[in-house]
Amino acid sequence: MVCCFAAKGQVINFDKTGRQLVKFDQLGNAVDAHDGEIAVFNGVYYLYGTSYDCGYEWGNKEGPFCGFKVYASTDMKNWEDKGFLFDAKTEIWQTRCNGKTYGCYRPHVVFNKKTKQYVLWINVYDNVVGYRVFTSPTPAGPFIEAAEPTLAVNADKPAAGLNNGDHDTFVDDDGTAYLAYTDWRANGAIIIEQLSDDYLTGTGKHVKSVTAEKTEAPCLFKRDKMYYVVYSDPNCGYCPGTGSSYKTAASPLGPWSEPISISNNSCGGQPSFVSVLKLDSETVFLYGSDLWNNAAKNEALANYYWAPLAFDGNGAIRPLLCSDQYRVPKSSGKAITSRVPVQEDAAGFSVKDSINAGLSLAQSFTNKKQGRLSGLDLTLFKNKYPDAGLLVELFEA
Repeated sequence: MVCCFAAKGQVINFDKTGRQLVKFDQLGNAVDAHDGEIAVFNGVYYLYGTSYDCGYEWGNKEGPFCGFKVYASTDMKNWEDKGFLFDAKTEIWQTRCNGKTYGCYRPHVVFNKKTKQYVLWINVYDNVVGYRVFTSPTPAGPFIEAAEPTLAVNADKPAAGLNNGDHDTFVDDDGTAYLAYTDWRANGAIIIEQLSDDYLTGTGKHVKSVTAEKTEAPCLFKRDKMYYVVYSDPNCGYCPGTGSSYKTAASPLGPWSEPISISNNSCGGQPSFVSVLKLDSETVFLYGSDLWNNAAKNEALANYYWAPLAFDGNGAIRPLLCSDQYRVPKSSGKAITSRVPVQEDAAGFSVKDSINAGLSLAQSFTNKKQGRLSGLDLTLFKNKYPDAGLLVELFEA
């Protein structure tokens, strides 16, 4: 899903021809986590995201809800599939989130130092508030659902409607947490609200219309003494190239500055997160955008663009360069071993949808070990709706 990585600690977003590259987990499966974030807990990178691999499709009433996945890494090269944040196969979660609804998206996790709990917020469309909240003693879960939160905006609107949308969670230096979220009733304006001490609900302290309208996907963070919110400008779900803009303030509750654009296409995607990664003496403000798969309803094959934001001396964010690679800060966690060799250059692996009734593919290989070949693993994907099975044959040369 994400990008590929060179062995010398470089994130590779695109190959030399500009193709998006696929990222694999330690078992050789394509990483399947979208519209979430990367966070660092206890020296380990965690990638959270919505899963599509089971067949979920936005607007397809037959599409099941797959759930939210988490992957762990110590080098952003080798990713370990840590499973689902909670069991989404139950009837209640299928009713809340499957293709008959607007779906469930945007997992964001923060750590509460007071309660010693990791807190997960997700965006849903089966209730009034538009969110559900969970806690876990570990960053990979399993997460247990807490009481339904309340927020200051749209509390009087009907349930299961387009009330509140994309969101982000942010914890300030003093431990105060905030939720930045999209107000669909205000045509996509962004709201910021202070959360309770346990991070499980709103306090009512909020600022409306941080953005005017037609925006979504807020990313709230702090650098030095300045607060930033980066967002999709305009809003455009699953669009492969919408703008990124930002505003600044001296307080999360404003007042906020006028908008400044930093990209007209978010490097081929839509902004998803800005994560503050503090590793040793280095702090990186990692910008991520979802490189949606040509607006497909199923986004299992979507990739990511990842790169650090750059700032001027006055704190202004410089325009995105859409670099093909950047250096990865080292973490202190235990290394993860992958069955998939990390690419030594930017060639990597990309997706090609080519096997059909009129085309077969062949590949030869030499077994470098002695003895009988007892197994063979293939990494494949199914796109759209093939009307026949896939035949795989093995021949001895």
